[in-house]
Amino acid sequence: MSDPVRLDIENGVATVTLNSPENRNALNPTMSGAIADAVAEAEAADDVRCLVVTGTEGTFCAGGDVEGMAERLEGSTPLHETVEEIRLETSRAIERVAAFHLPTIAKVDGVAYGAGANLAIATDITLASADAKISFGFRQVGLAVDTGTSYLLPRQVGTSRAKELVLTGELLDAEAAEDLGLFNEVFEENFEERAAEFVEPIANGPTVALRTSKQLIDQGFDTTLPDAIANEAAAQASVLASRDHEEGARAFKEGRAPEFEGR
Repeated sequence: MSDPVRLDIENGVATVTLNSPENRNALNPTMSGAIADAVAEAEAADDVRCLVVTGTEGTFCAGGDVEGMAERLEGSTPLHETVEEIRLETSRAIERVAAFHLPTIAKVDGVAYGAGANLAIATDITLASADAKISFGFRQVGLAVDTGTSYLLPRQVGTSRAKELVLTGELLDAEAAEDLGLFNEVFEENFEERAAEFVEPIANGPTVALRTSKQLIDQGFDTTLPDAIANEAAAQASVLASRDHEEGARAFKEGRAPEFEGR
């Protein structure tokens, strides 16, 4: 069998590809662990400047492994232990992606369902093909939301709309998801090429500044305006000392495009 996840690092981009098309890239324990391990490997690499998460063969991620869950519930393990095992296994990958310190991008081609939808929106930016679909339809298998839906989804679409998507289980096409802000960009054709063009300036950008900006925006949800301004001022000190800021300032003065090194 092929590896459930592939990690490729090229030109500053670490691409984590879910590679189990036989079960539509479902987040079973093996898949979730492999994603988390690949993200950890990318985080430790010196030459990585952004992370891309994608699927293979026209599927992003069909959510949790419902068949596996059913088999466990039929076993002899106490219910509370089964629930905790499922929670830890399916959530591990999403938490690792959400905590990645550099810019993250999901490329959704095909379905992102349930936990797979959360994996997509746990990134900073979500790109989609015209064939992409997304749903938080946990209700379809008689489950409440999990894997971070209650945290991630309201921050994307607001509380009322998040409740609507969860309570109805609506399957959104790419255009509807883009209108709601779940997808940042939808590329009608040449998805891989257009997505690569989108990712390139992020991967070639001033990595220290972009990383810091991402962290400050995330922190901004839980602070006041004066505290946010103070946090930005404190963080700017390290950015001002970066080689990319020096290059950016010099390029601006010389009237040319900067050539950032990511440090």
